[in-house]
Amino acid sequence: MDRRLIRGARRHLARALLALSAVSALAALAPPAAAQGGSDAAADYPNKPIRYVVPFAAGGLTDIMARMVGHQLSEEWKKPIVVDNRPGGNANIGAEQVAKAPPDGYTWLAVTLTHASNVTLFPKLPFSMQKDLVPVARIASSPMMVVVPANSPIKSMKDLAAAAQKSKLNAGSSGNGTPPHLTLALFESQTRTSFTHVPYKGGAPSMTDLIGGQIDVVFSNFPESLAYVKGGKLRALAVTTRERHPLLPDVPTVAEAGYPDLIVENWTGLMMPAGTPRPIVDKVAGSVARMLAAESVRGRIVTAGFSPAAGGTPFADYFSGEVTRWARLIEEKQIRVE
Repeated sequence: MDRRLIRGARRHLARALLALSAVSALAALAPPAAAQGGSDAAADYPNKPIRYVVPFAAGGLTDIMARMVGHQLSEEWKKPIVVDNRPGGNANIGAEQVAKAPPDGYTWLAVTLTHASNVTLFPKLPFSMQKDLVPVARIASSPMMVVVPANSPIKSMKDLAAAAQKSKLNAGSSGNGTPPHLTLALFESQTRTSFTHVPYKGGAPSMTDLIGGQIDVVFSNFPESLAYVKGGKLRALAVTTRERHPLLPDVPTVAEAGYPDLIVENWTGLMMPAGTPRPIVDKVAGSVARMLAAESVRGRIVTAGFSPAAGGTPFADYFSGEVTRWARLIEEKQIRVE
């Protein structure tokens, strides 16, 4: 073969190998589509079961809503969503498990107002609610309901404030730093009253002692006292939302009762580990929003005593606002958790 042809072929082969080497180097430097947050991250999501951690016992607002979400989305996606109740540590045990889970979209956390207040109540946790978790969607809420024994002489919120200014009343709650305790503390701050706080291990025993007359009042979670109010064992003074609740239309709001700044909602939402690809977060958020827009689902939520989350403030901003709001009160009232 002609030597000039051989030399030319060698030069062409060298250039081709050099170009191929450069392309391979660039490919090695480029992150995968999921890490870049590209739409490929959610294309086949989910393709295996999802673990939905509920850091409370079964049966409450958070558990009921998590199971409803899990059922609806597992039907939509044809993949199991398994609710895993991990109560304890003021809801911090389950939260830590999710905060330290792989950020792949297959571990979810059910959160509530409790987690917003925990940011201040537990400043030395081995994880951060705001740095190690990403808010995905707010799901539902329920009011607090101020209840007294049916035979109590206290018949209104004004009566309650007046009675507390005359003598020390006993106010129960489901525990230190819980939403009922925080609502009580907010009422004390606004009325310049002081109650003897009696923390229980959950809402049920506080209801039992209130009905029995061992304590005077509870700023209760709505579902925990609803049946007792309907059954005539407790008297409801007010609900802590802007509108009356459809299940108890005769019970006034705190604004109607003269305390417009006592608006408190015990809400529940969904978070995932920080670093979860944005397309997966958006896919889950969109599916939850569609679920909450369905009339059949909304009806079941209301019947259970809750209100579906409305659009508006993004959940990340809402959660941050709740952290700030309750931090001020916790510091003002010097609330501590043992």
